[in-house]
Amino acid sequence: MKYRTQTLNKYLNDLSAKLPAPGGGSAAAFNAAMAVSLISMVVNFTLGKPKYALFQKELKKILAASEKLRRSFLELVDRDIAAYESKDLRKATAVPLEVARLSCQATKLCLPLIKKGNVNLISDIAVAAVSLESAFMSACFNVEINLKSLKDKNFKQKISKELARMKKIVQKNRKDTEVGVGKIIRG
Repeated sequence: MKYRTQTLNKYLNDLSAKLPAPGGGSAAAFNAAMAVSLISMVVNFTLGKPKYALFQKELKKILAASEKLRRSFLELVDRDIAAYESKDLRKATAVPLEVARLSCQATKLCLPLIKKGNVNLISDIAVAAVSLESAFMSACFNVEINLKSLKDKNFKQKISKELARMKKIVQKNRKDTEVGVGKIIRG
């Protein structure tokens, strides 16, 4: 089944049902898709506003990136289910790893919007950053549970190091976004 063409209600009903999939991996991808959708919304409400005219070119690049990420995350919702059902641990590891990588990448889109995004939607930037951190951490748990069953120690070590490196980036970007948004909200 392709959940990206189904209703939210169908997805949530299946997620909550006694079914093997969808599960936490697809939920992480869906959470990330919602987060980058917020980034797109902020940019869409900023483009064309005279106050932000100097930033139009950069904003369009951010929008293109967030929309590409949104499509990727929605595809990963379905790919995670297929990977789980394949019972191939490498595939089951690859999908949440991709969610983690893309979530890390997406957090970088939040920071410029603190100064260049529509100030009326500043809280949405913080929600996106926090949601991306959540999606990243959720994906990490799914990677780690699969790594536990794999025998290839070099592969496991390589992936663990990559996750640790990305975790620092994600947490820093979330914190910097949170602080920047907080200064604007609290004056």
